[in-house]
Amino acid sequence: MKTFTRVVLVLGIFTVLSTVALGQKTRIKFAPGKTSAVVTGTLNGYKSKRIYVIHVRAGQKMTTENVGSHYITLAIEGPPGSNYEQDMAADCHSTNEIDPTAAGDYTITVTECLKADRWKGTFKLKVAVH
Repeated sequence: MKTFTRVVLVLGIFTVLSTVALGQKTRIKFAPGKTSAVVTGTLNGYKSKRIYVIHVRAGQKMTTENVGSHYITLAIEGPPGSNYEQDMAADCHSTNEIDPTAAGDYTITVTECLKADRWKGTFKLKVAVH
């Protein structure tokens, strides 16, 4: 019985660690009748990241904006088959506009901005689709 308990414990720990290491994705959904949402997450340093997914229709306009007090970088990947390439200018990339969108899931990866002072804590990201 002790061996079984140890095996279950080890498997549980492995599952939690692998989920964190693989970057679990969180789906962004808007409240009924709303066209935007603010998502909150935490980062624990430069190597930490949070991944969000949002589904949009073709021809919409999607904007992302840092509305928190910490500097973040947003890396946005378009749906498979889209021709979307993010403009990676020399700033933190915390504000983006995609117009028009391709139909499908966009992936938004949030990391600490490497061009600003280090921080750990909470960020706030506003995503709007019109």
